[in-house]
Amino acid sequence: MSGHANSRKAIFLALGANFAIFVAKLFAAIVTGSGAMMAEAVHSLADCGNQGLLLLGIRQAKRPPSDEFPLGWGRALYFWSFLVAILLFSVGGMFSVYEGVHKLSHPEPLKWPWLALGVLGFGIIAEGLSMRGCLQEVNKARGEQDLWTWFRQTRSSELLVIFGEDLAALVGLCLAALAVGATMLTGNLMFDAAGTIAIGVLLIVVAVLVAIEVKALLIGQGMEPRRREELLDFLRQRPEVAEVLNLITLQMGPDVMVAIKARMQRTSGDQALIASINTVEAAMKARFTDVKWSFFEPDNAD
Repeated sequence: MSGHANSRKAIFLALGANFAIFVAKLFAAIVTGSGAMMAEAVHSLADCGNQGLLLLGIRQAKRPPSDEFPLGWGRALYFWSFLVAILLFSVGGMFSVYEGVHKLSHPEPLKWPWLALGVLGFGIIAEGLSMRGCLQEVNKARGEQDLWTWFRQTRSSELLVIFGEDLAALVGLCLAALAVGATMLTGNLMFDAAGTIAIGVLLIVVAVLVAIEVKALLIGQGMEPRRREELLDFLRQRPEVAEVLNLITLQMGPDVMVAIKARMQRTSGDQALIASINTVEAAMKARFTDVKWSFFEPDNAD
């Protein structure tokens, strides 16, 4: 059984880690005068901006429904999550590939390699702590699902983005440390360039995978398949319902809209039928707390 994940906690952990890494890179850039390290510091600051966009999305998603937006602003989360995926692809991935190709054609000797390794080591520790906190929240959400199934089926776009970003950042830092270490040991600058390109390709792959999943949410996905089955089972077991003819769900950020067509048990009249439907809806919303809107149609056929 899955639990409720705290996406804000994962975002703040990632924000703290990225800001700490930004400060470490900025210090190294000031001490060494390295333009490359300063560029890396700006990159980490941009990552902090990505977390800020996700927090903005969470805030907007809480806006109440209105006549203009009758189903609320929940799906604003998907827009900001998709924007972060695009930034991860362009600012992170494409820039790293460009920088790596530039290093291949115009190799430059490493400056202060031990300081670079120290900053990378600190970054690995900070990102590791962030990834650990993110995984704790992911494990609450996925229950018995494996990580890949959760990644494909989750409706929590902000947690999906943070997971992808933390994973790419942690693996990328490890690749960078290996590349710098290999360059120090061999004196071959191609290792540094190849490591930079590998990091860029990693970021692009993660960004594309995240964007594909968030795109599906933007188009309009229903509840997670396992949650939909739980809802169907709940409705079929209700004594007021003779048969569930159709069930449509739509994920609206943290909330869900449900439309039900069902054949009800015979009642003494219209008022009794209305009371039966109201009872089912009340019980459903008590059990499935993310269901905010429900539309119930009694019928004899779909």
